[in-house]
Amino acid sequence: MYDYVIVGAGSAGCVLANRLSADPNVTVALIEAGGRDRKREIQIPAAFSKLFKTPLDWAFETQPQKFLDDRELFWPRGKMLGGSSSINAMMWVRGHRADYDGWNLPGWSYDEVLPYFHRIEHRVGSNHHHTYGTDGPMWIEELRDPNPLTAAFLAACGEIGLRRNPELNEPDSTGFAPTPVTMHRGRRWSAADAYLHPVRKRPNLTVITGGLAERVLIADGADGPAARGVVYRGESGDAIEVTARREVVLAAGAIGSPHLLMLSGIGDPDRLTAAGVPVAVRSLEVGRNLQDHLASGWIVHTPTAVTMVDAEKLGQVVKYLARRKGMLSSNVAEAVAMVHTEDGLPAPDIEIIFAPVPFLDHGFTEPPGHGFTVATILLQPHSVGEITLASADPTVAPHIDPHYLSDDADLRCVLAGLTFARNIMAAPSLARHVGAPMRPDRWPTDDADLETFVRTYSETLYHPVGTCRMGSDESSVVDAELRVRGVAGLRVADASVMPRINRGHTNAPTIMIAERAAELIAAGAAGGTGAAGVAGVAGGTGAAAGAGPTNAAT
Repeated sequence: MYDYVIVGAGSAGCVLANRLSADPNVTVALIEAGGRDRKREIQIPAAFSKLFKTPLDWAFETQPQKFLDDRELFWPRGKMLGGSSSINAMMWVRGHRADYDGWNLPGWSYDEVLPYFHRIEHRVGSNHHHTYGTDGPMWIEELRDPNPLTAAFLAACGEIGLRRNPELNEPDSTGFAPTPVTMHRGRRWSAADAYLHPVRKRPNLTVITGGLAERVLIADGADGPAARGVVYRGESGDAIEVTARREVVLAAGAIGSPHLLMLSGIGDPDRLTAAGVPVAVRSLEVGRNLQDHLASGWIVHTPTAVTMVDAEKLGQVVKYLARRKGMLSSNVAEAVAMVHTEDGLPAPDIEIIFAPVPFLDHGFTEPPGHGFTVATILLQPHSVGEITLASADPTVAPHIDPHYLSDDADLRCVLAGLTFARNIMAAPSLARHVGAPMRPDRWPTDDADLETFVRTYSETLYHPVGTCRMGSDESSVVDAELRVRGVAGLRVADASVMPRINRGHTNAPTIMIAERAAELIAAGAAGGTGAAGVAGVAGGTGAAAGAGPTNAAT
């Protein structure tokens, strides 16, 4: 029996475990389906794709995508301490001011969430400290050894008239800049490094690994259904009940959290019944509102043989092991441009990412030679998908259907973004490094040809959100304080609560959501006084957490 039971030790769960257990008078259990984060490839920044389709990855597949040649797309998600922050490309990209203001929810405007970002951040290597926090637990640094071609890309952006952004995380992110990365001294710095490992030995914190959550225990309370705990399947195969005196908090991500709600009988009654799950609470939007960033882009050969194709050669390995520098210290996605493809837009609609390597098929396909990638990302998709139950068996993955390009406006935006990217590649600083096309194997000759390319090769940028939508309306899954409607003592605090996907990357806002959730939970427990208490603890805990890496025993 614990005061708080948290499901999922990813980016959000690590934050919640740290902040809630900072109160020595409460007990916290953190349940993670995966294992420890000890594998060497986790720490080596450039090696993240080698973790895909391993036991440290949920390795989801989408349903066939009608508008992407009926392909089933691979969706990696971290399955270990740190979750996807232990498997991602380490890009710290919060998004645009308009993202948070656009949520139109009390407590979640840009100005209101900015202090939480500052609480998180331990930014070094920047002269723009007004933009960032500098003593939080999450180290955010410049790349130690960026590729020479990255400088050529940044120069090319300036040559076509884009604005050099002093920091990618300014309130208006429009423009280009090198990528700030969640690294420290040349190694990955995950949410587990920042939040969990430094407090792992707290006597009031229990971390359970290898525990697959099967359902939330829901009982009749004085005012209706109430969460009383969680049932999880341990490594021995036994079902184990964990009781929560105060609250259950789901932090299992945009796939895991709605899946667990549905397995617990919270969702669309017709769909639950069809899957063989008894209905506990009617909540039609659970699993709906799925949004993701779709990535397309150009991959070209280059005559300039300095790319990360050579990253695993002996000299580079020695350089990394000896000095934490060289190609293996790269996050791969080394620079970003946030662009408007039309005049009059309130914020960027396309992100262009430069990677000094041919990033083919999530890194599974060996490049045929030196090359680089200029990827275009659809930032504000109109197409919306859903997560649905495939089975009442918790070990069976849910159906994932993002409905990519189901809205024609998305295709038009992607095509405009690809044209914009080619303009950057034609600028003098980068043009001399551009060889023959690698993917596609020839340049498209017209819009129909370009559309075929998009439908054949587009992939996820690994940013699912929105499936437990936060809102002020009664149909939203959670309210503005992240409480699940219709069930007392149950909250969701992860990327699934985002009403609208941000024009950036999703790791930073997910950690922010968890920081705010911890404050809301403490405030609720203390009758309104807890918020200030947690805010005070956060600064001190964060500074200590940033002191250095600690290995966690589980």
